[in-house]
Amino acid sequence: MNPQKTFHLVFSAVMGALMISLMTLVITFVNVGLVEDFVGRWLRAFLIAYVVGVPVIFFLAPMARKITGRLLGMPA
Repeated sequence: MNPQKTFHLVFSAVMGALMISLMTLVITFVNVGLVEDFVGRWLRAFLIAYVVGVPVIFFLAPMARKITGRLLGMPA
């Protein structure tokens, strides 16, 4: 694997972990409150979202970069 692809894969995994952990924490709290099994519910939501979210980040990030570049008038 070339360094650029390795970077993109690791970036997707790290960004996924950070974003998904925060979002699932907030949404779990909003939906159920601070209940006794909160951590278990949050971890379940995190694992499901991580499995879905990281591939989405991996495949959509290049498109998001291109769209952002166009919106800002930057060369490709």
